[in-house]
Amino acid sequence: MTSTSNPRDLRAELESLTTEAFRPELAGIDQLPTLDIARLMNAEDATVAASVAHRLPEISAAIDAVAERMGRGGRLIYMGAGTAGRLGVLDASECPPTFNTDPSQVVGLIAGGPPAMVTSVEGAEDSRELAEADLDALALTADDTVVGISASGRTPYAIAAVEHARSAGALTIGLSCNEHSALAAAAEHGIEVVVGPELLTGSTRLKAGTAQKLVLNMLSTITMIRLGKTYGNLMVDVRASNEKLRARSRRIVALATGADDAEIERALAATDGEVKNAILVVLAGVDGPTAARLLEESGGRLRAALTAAGG
Repeated sequence: MTSTSNPRDLRAELESLTTEAFRPELAGIDQLPTLDIARLMNAEDATVAASVAHRLPEISAAIDAVAERMGRGGRLIYMGAGTAGRLGVLDASECPPTFNTDPSQVVGLIAGGPPAMVTSVEGAEDSRELAEADLDALALTADDTVVGISASGRTPYAIAAVEHARSAGALTIGLSCNEHSALAAAAEHGIEVVVGPELLTGSTRLKAGTAQKLVLNMLSTITMIRLGKTYGNLMVDVRASNEKLRARSRRIVALATGADDAEIERALAATDGEVKNAILVVLAGVDGPTAARLLEESGGRLRAALTAAGG
């Protein structure tokens, strides 16, 4: 699908989208007291989670497919323009510190590249060629997943990304906020979270953006749970890159093992600060190198390593 070149056709297309609908009952919002506007906005936001709930079966199916491929070494690649692209970059950037993933495992691509994170890049969202070039630079494989993100579901960059990825044999997911979108139709897994018209007409950084953030949180977080990056609800693969995270690491080991501070410090010292390894040292009574070996043989899954160690 290419962008609509005729301004009149484009206007008609936008007017048909739920995310672009005008709400006459809010036409006087600028004259309301600030607290009333805040209440209106908060009430709007409160509806988003229910809209996501309607799509949980599709979201869950997509996550299982992503986890299967990432378990074979595949990557999760988010692609979008504007707000949608920024949300993808945000989710991708939070995976290394949270789950100790390599930066190349979860990737966020925004139309127009890094400058588009803070400013509008003219014409980038309308460029199919740009999406294809961005993906070609990654040398896609059949184990990779490409998630096209677009509130309208009509953004050429996102649609082209999904189509190009699918032709390369990669798994594809289309996340939009309008029903019957071209993006969802182009993808193997279409996820359409319909949040309705925005408080400010067409401002999809609001409810649509919140919905996209919630879904992306699920895609990455639950995939990482499926891949053994957590132990229960503990972030045992957290990367302790600052003092706050080092304190969190110690707390996670304590919650998982019940060990005292001295034993926790010894375990973390023996494992170079690796939380998952330290838990294994405490619970299985093994040394640091043995913990590392057991985890490697268990594909990084702590429960499996504990079973192998007889813990």
